[in-house]
Amino acid sequence: MMRLYGTFNGTLVVAGLAIIFTLLAPSIFEFFTIITLTQVIGLSILALSLALVWGFGGILCFGQSAFFGIGAYAYSVAAVNIGGSTGAIFIAILAAAIFATILGYFVFYGKVSDVYLAVITLTVSLILYSLMRRTSGPEYKIGNALLGGFNGTGSPPLNVPGNGSAMLFPMQTFYVSMAILIISYVFTGWLVTTKFGRVCVSIRENDVRTELLGYDTRLYKLGLFSISAGIAGLGGVFFCVGVTRVTPDVFSLGQSALAIIWVIVGGRMTLIGPILATFVLYFLTSSLGSQQVLNANLVLGIILVIFVLLVPNGVVPTIAGWFERRRTKRISRQKERRMKLRKHRATG
Repeated sequence: MMRLYGTFNGTLVVAGLAIIFTLLAPSIFEFFTIITLTQVIGLSILALSLALVWGFGGILCFGQSAFFGIGAYAYSVAAVNIGGSTGAIFIAILAAAIFATILGYFVFYGKVSDVYLAVITLTVSLILYSLMRRTSGPEYKIGNALLGGFNGTGSPPLNVPGNGSAMLFPMQTFYVSMAILIISYVFTGWLVTTKFGRVCVSIRENDVRTELLGYDTRLYKLGLFSISAGIAGLGGVFFCVGVTRVTPDVFSLGQSALAIIWVIVGGRMTLIGPILATFVLYFLTSSLGSQQVLNANLVLGIILVIFVLLVPNGVVPTIAGWFERRRTKRISRQKERRMKLRKHRATG
């Protein structure tokens, strides 16, 4: 069973389990929890995008929340102006991907090191956070959409494609959100098995060697960077739909830090790990915050330190590795028993 781990067949198995969870969720969880799950789905897509660009491309992006926020704001503004969510979703994905392509072009083709890339993306995220907080006047609007400054702007709900007046109910929005999460997960799982994905992994392992083999590493990095940004923008869409508005906090340092924590805890060289970590840690911190017994940020900090020191590979790779070692030992014991049996028969 564990041989499915890290394969596209394993990705499809996980996707099947996610579909079962989607169908059973309404009978398991309360209505308010379903609404909260829609928000967390958006955050988990953000974690998935960071796992893709960092775990499989070796590109540490401290400011992945910048693309997440651009997607959220682009959707909210576009949905208000065009009167529908379908086109607004595509606009949000394109806005995040195009912004990342422009930024990535100057970074990768300017031969900026990975360390500086992390700082640059974080700086861009903080600049956007500061700018959006200063858009509180009535003059700050795009078309009919007021940006709202610190209070943000409203995010229209999803609607039936082609019918802007037929809004989806929260339960229907949850189903759509889960479908998008599953599609995003399967897409990224497929992407890393293609030639493009294998080259990106090779770049992560040894940039110079891959370049000597004839690959334009800058182009591959830029492509992966843009794809992950588009996925992050998609996550921003469903997060703001779940919250029903978007504020400058989507660009904040805290949002960037949370995404990194989710990926580290779940395992940055896996795709399902960060998704699961997002769900578990979100509800854990929410529970601690409601009880007011422990500081949620303090608990997150302790969890991060523990995983960095004791479980550096993350939960999912560590568990998979443990099962794989057990399977290897079992196979070795079986081989030893067969060899002993053959010797016994030969001497008998």
